[in-house]
Amino acid sequence: MIQVQHLSKQFRTAAAKEGAFKGVRMLFSRDVRIKHAVADINFNIEPGEFVGYIGPNGAGKSTTIKMLSGILHPTSGRVTIDGLSPHHDRRRVARKLGVLFGQRTQLWWDLPVRDSFDILAAMYGIDAGMMKRRLSQLSELLELEPFMDTPARKLSLGQRMRSDLAAALLHDPAILFLDEPTIGLDVTAKRSIRHFLKSINQHLGKTVLLTTHDMDDIEQLCGRVIVINDGKLGFDGSIDDLRRRIGLPTLIRITYKLPIADSAKHAITRSEFNGLQLSCGEDERVLTAACNREQLSAMDALRMLEQYGEIEDVHMEEPDFEEIVHRIY
Repeated sequence: MIQVQHLSKQFRTAAAKEGAFKGVRMLFSRDVRIKHAVADINFNIEPGEFVGYIGPNGAGKSTTIKMLSGILHPTSGRVTIDGLSPHHDRRRVARKLGVLFGQRTQLWWDLPVRDSFDILAAMYGIDAGMMKRRLSQLSELLELEPFMDTPARKLSLGQRMRSDLAAALLHDPAILFLDEPTIGLDVTAKRSIRHFLKSINQHLGKTVLLTTHDMDDIEQLCGRVIVINDGKLGFDGSIDDLRRRIGLPTLIRITYKLPIADSAKHAITRSEFNGLQLSCGEDERVLTAACNREQLSAMDALRMLEQYGEIEDVHMEEPDFEEIVHRIY
């Protein structure tokens, strides 16, 4: 559905001169600095995939999205959207894309939300019957009806984001590009947006590329994650693959029926073997094991831990995804 081959984008900016009369000197000669925003990236996205595209500020995420949607022209490389170039077939590609930039709205500021939808329908050439059916469906899924006649400037952030999502989907695109769709939203609004995005991906088969700094968005929505840093791809795979690559341990917290013997505690405090690191806390019945799942399975770890007593309860905790991504950055 989306093919990116050797994609690069450079920005040229004039470098300020130093010393007296620097403003005048810049009129006659300029030094140019070249910023490599995106450098030789490659990836393919299949129909129906939900992909997270993440990286620190300035990594090149938004620049990539703008090149994929045809807003920016690449310095070099090639992009195809369902076999079409977004830069040479802009009208045809625009009908296949829905784009949402979390910090910019598609709505007309002083018009009621309903009027903005009517304008967008006219721009995409959607007939009245089709428009009514799609708007009814989106209104039900996103609960738009209570503020359909409210000017965009009077909407709350959550209401505006839901309206912008509807605007991006009004022409029924096959692909959705989302840039920070949950930025600034409260917990309830985020949950609502996530539920909707998961629904349109799983039930309507929409292909989604999501950029965000909210790692909960990535964990709850994405089957695949692409990491970009300093304009270059650092990782492309599943979240589980990313965890394994970083090597952060799974924490296994064991509660025994009886307190751990003093002789065993002394051995445990110095224990590090077969990918398992052990530690005791204040509770004499609890033992925490940091398990490297690449070296040792959870079941094998539990068999080893049975030597310290009869197990009453087990709690497993995977590495925090935000910490995993921080390691890559």
